[in-house]
Amino acid sequence: MDTLSTLTLAGSLLLTANVHAIEVSGVQIPETITLSQQDFQLNGAGVRSKFFIDLYIGSLYLTTRNSDAVSIIDAEKSVIRLNITSGMITADKMRDAIREGFDDATEGDMTLIQPEINIFMALFNEEIKESDQFTLFTSKTSGVTAYKNGTAQATIKGENFRQALLKIWLGDEPAQNSLKRSMLGQ
Repeated sequence: MDTLSTLTLAGSLLLTANVHAIEVSGVQIPETITLSQQDFQLNGAGVRSKFFIDLYIGSLYLTTRNSDAVSIIDAEKSVIRLNITSGMITADKMRDAIREGFDDATEGDMTLIQPEINIFMALFNEEIKESDQFTLFTSKTSGVTAYKNGTAQATIKGENFRQALLKIWLGDEPAQNSLKRSMLGQ
C-alpha cells in the first residue's frame, strides 16, 4: 500500500508540474519559478527571431502580473529568462546583440555603466548551445544575478545597469517589439 501511495503521489506531482507550464515554440516555460527564496509568476513569454529563425524564448517573471513596462523596469524585483532555441547563436553573436541592446537602452551613451557592461559581457565568453538557459534576476538592492543553466555566474551591482538591462527587452527600443509585447502579456 505504501508503494502504491508513493507512486500515486509522484504521479500527481508530475502531472501538476506539467499543468503549470506553457509551451512557446516547443519549449516548456514554467508558470512560476523561485529565486532568492521568492516566487515569481510568468508575466509573458515570446520568441526572439531574426531572418525567420527563432533564436530564443524570452520570458518575464514578476511577483505580480503587470503590463506596464515603465513600472516593471522600476519594480523592486523581476526575472528575465532566455531559453536558447537555435544553434545559430554563438557567444560572439550574443555579445554583439547585448552590446547593441545596451546601446539602444542607453540612447548611445554606455559610459556611465561601461564597467558593469564589461563584467556582464564576460558571462558570454563560453560556448552557447541550443537549449542553454540564461536567467537574469534583477533586484534594486542586490543588482543583477546572472545564471547559466541554473548555476549562478555573477552578481553585478548598480541601479543604472539593472534598468538598462531590463530596457533591452522592455524599453522604448527593445530587441524586438513583438517579444516585448509578449513578455508584457499583451
